[in-house]
Amino acid sequence: MASDGNMKSATQTYAGFVGVMKWGTIATIAVAVLVVLLISS
Repeated sequence: MASDGNMKSATQTYAGFVGVMKWGTIATIAVAVLVVLLISS
């Protein structure tokens, strides 16, 4: 099993990755909505 310090580091890395993916998804959806609105007008 991984050491305690190694697990803390892995948990922080994973949490950062999930945060970036969350905000990236939100930004992508916002840009897609903007493009659709621009095309439809």
